[in-house]
Amino acid sequence: MKQSSVLGQLRFRIATHLNHLYPNANVDALTDAIVDIMNFEEVCHEPFPFVNFWDQSDVAVITYADTIIEPGVTPLRSLKHFLDTNLKDIASIIHVLPFYPYSSDDGFSVIDYMAVEERLGDWDDIVALTEHFKLMADLVINHCSAQHRWFLNFVEDKQPGKDYFVTANLDDDLTEVVRPRTSPLLKKVDTSAGERHAWCTFSHDQVDLNFANPEVLLEFVRIIYFYLRRNVTIFRLDAIAFLWKIIGTNCLNLAQTHEMVRLIRTLVEHAKPDTLLITETNIPNQENLSYFGNANEAHVIYNFSLPPLLVNTLITGDCQYLRSWMMSMPPARNGTTYLNFIASHDGLGLRPAEGLLSDEEIMTLAETLQGFGGHISWRAVNHGTKVSRPYEINISLYDALQGTVKGKDAHNHKRFICAHAIMLALEGIPAFYIHSLFATHNDYEKRERTGHNRAINRHNWKRYELETLLGNGSEHQRAFEQLSQLIKIRKANPCFHPNATQFTLHLPGSENLNQIFAFWRQSIDRRQNVFCVYNITDTRQTVSLCDLNLINTDTWHDLVSDREFSDHTAEIVLQPYEFIWLANRSGKPAA
Repeated sequence: MKQSSVLGQLRFRIATHLNHLYPNANVDALTDAIVDIMNFEEVCHEPFPFVNFWDQSDVAVITYADTIIEPGVTPLRSLKHFLDTNLKDIASIIHVLPFYPYSSDDGFSVIDYMAVEERLGDWDDIVALTEHFKLMADLVINHCSAQHRWFLNFVEDKQPGKDYFVTANLDDDLTEVVRPRTSPLLKKVDTSAGERHAWCTFSHDQVDLNFANPEVLLEFVRIIYFYLRRNVTIFRLDAIAFLWKIIGTNCLNLAQTHEMVRLIRTLVEHAKPDTLLITETNIPNQENLSYFGNANEAHVIYNFSLPPLLVNTLITGDCQYLRSWMMSMPPARNGTTYLNFIASHDGLGLRPAEGLLSDEEIMTLAETLQGFGGHISWRAVNHGTKVSRPYEINISLYDALQGTVKGKDAHNHKRFICAHAIMLALEGIPAFYIHSLFATHNDYEKRERTGHNRAINRHNWKRYELETLLGNGSEHQRAFEQLSQLIKIRKANPCFHPNATQFTLHLPGSENLNQIFAFWRQSIDRRQNVFCVYNITDTRQTVSLCDLNLINTDTWHDLVSDREFSDHTAEIVLQPYEFIWLANRSGKPAA
């Protein structure tokens, strides 16, 4: 298609989005401004709908810029050296958590979106990471720091900034507002224009931006284009579900928020067609799924319900909730997929388990992990009430899996590997929080020093110390080598393509149906199959191969151990937290 025709269609699409968002604005002028900022007159690509820009070789690693440190080297350079040396053959995507100047929340309170925090390095260091990896960066779009020049101008009642922030009156009805914190929603601010009350979904240092003002949108279009020019190819839309506010509503997942995601999608896919959007929406499952839209919003959504359900499965020895959830999950259509993770920089989110686990079961999960050294963070159920619920559990994943509801036991390591073996085999792209790759323990000292619960899972490794541990037979080395081997197996098998067929299985354990978690994956060309079977209990379980209905003409073997199974009626004994990935060798299309 000719450039002029593509640009004409793009202008129409942009204007359509803007008419939904700003019905009273000069949409033609806004469209011209966006086209100019994004340089679409010079470069405008035709997007590729329903194309999978990923395959089974894609694995993401999530890290802070200063997770790996060494004397005399800026953290971003130290990170690059470590990644290039140790993870180049393991990961394809690196998500560097906010590396901008910030005032709180370890980067998510941004002071300057177009700068790199000086102590971490510079933009050249960021671009250098893309030599071997696709780079995911955060677009912290819901709020900015109270030290950002926009907010300082808001206080002084001058531009740019005087009308960049959401405000409300103390007598406004805000009782329906949903948010993940117990702090007061409104922050009193004495401005040059008088007393105002700024909206703060997360903290009083993180002030919510007013996207009802199109000038705020234009600021973020400039930021998006700036990041694209610096090789960012995956945008993580942080806290996007809270973006648009209408007083009297819950201010969560509003229609305008979804329209904004669609607009951003339109912009990035015309600028660089293989650019991806990932929505960070730590909310109940059905609401999270809505951010796929009609394959016109996020390319990828976080599988937020997976971490609490999987950890709950392994500490209870009962997979009924995980299996039921899996059966209810729609297959991602081409051009979309899930991001599977178990651990993150925040902690184990509990809101995505609401409606899947009962309140009592969520509290049991939280209290069990509290017994393993974790800390519970709480949220207010409604603004202005004293009622609160657990929002997340702050704990390292390795320590979270050191026992069951019965207490600590000797199966910590096996349980930890089993959890990742489940994640790696599921439909979607697997994402490892870097500390999970190395079985990092709770950092109690950092939590005490900072006073923040989340710091318990944000350890800073000295590069020399970590690389020594990865070569001296430690538990850290064992975890890294076992996970690396599973990743290599995944990357070599087309059954693990993020969009390959997935079907949940019902296999009886030694005593009941909930002791074995199992599912079937089939390659897109239907030539290969893998049965993924896991003992999720602390006792030995027996599984009959008869229940899998294996194709008799094929040779079947375990991808992990390479053990062959010629007797398709045999029984397999799985030790606590043992698993098999049973694959066929024939290459023939399945019936």
